[in-house]
Amino acid sequence: MINWYFLALISALFSATAAITQKKVLFKEKALTFTTILAAFNLIIAIPFFFFVDFSTLSLSGIFILFIKTLLSGTSFLLVMLGIKNLELSRALPLLVLTPGLVAISAFIFLGESLSKIEILGIIFLMGGTYLLSLKNKQKIKTPFKEVIKAKGHYYVIGALAIFTITSVLDKAILSNFKVPINAFIGFEHLFLAIIFITVIMFTQESKKIKASFKTSWKWILLVAFITMTYRYTYTYSVKLAPVALALSLKRISVFLAVLIGGKLFKEHNLSRKIISTILLLIGAILIING
Repeated sequence: MINWYFLALISALFSATAAITQKKVLFKEKALTFTTILAAFNLIIAIPFFFFVDFSTLSLSGIFILFIKTLLSGTSFLLVMLGIKNLELSRALPLLVLTPGLVAISAFIFLGESLSKIEILGIIFLMGGTYLLSLKNKQKIKTPFKEVIKAKGHYYVIGALAIFTITSVLDKAILSNFKVPINAFIGFEHLFLAIIFITVIMFTQESKKIKASFKTSWKWILLVAFITMTYRYTYTYSVKLAPVALALSLKRISVFLAVLIGGKLFKEHNLSRKIISTILLLIGAILIING
């Protein structure tokens, strides 16, 4: 059997690549336009998954919960794209690493999962590394917290963080409690995402810009779609095999890969501190895996 942490690491690598590519596209495109075209491409790529679904095993309740989860995850994805568009990667993405701690508490309450002391320590390392990553030169200790409150871009990421905490728990529940197969999960999730975003954009002014955006950026967005499908599938599989908080904690290494590589490509600041932060975060990930 494939190890869950191997799948989570693959997901992290492709997720980092997706974030960097998304940032490149979002320099030119609006977040909603980009997300809608991406959702359409993802649905096309996801069509083969439906051929491997035994529809007789699916329950209406499971598909309904998956729809609700997709509605939430679509919202969180759009918020992350707005955050990436309005902030440097090194300012937007680190906040998402706080998710595992919130997910661990939620999974404990709703799914009965537990974490050992070593695993909790690992999550603390992840949070500490994230804070250090957010700190600028000559800043006071409280400054990053004040910036989170003041910066509009941070609101998007914080909103996504709150929603993602819920959807991460729902991922595990849908796969384990409602017994929705992975192929059905992936297929229907991307069907719902496409329907949701196409419906939303039809009622906005962005619908007039879809054709122009598609013409100028479709190759890059198609690349993002393939990368996105890969990291979503491997992450979903890892969640099925492991406690959701652990799979998500390891997958969040993608944030630091994206910050380091994307920070260099986009000439962002304080990369030396980000390297130190990454070391702390990798220690945290190792603690979680071996906890």
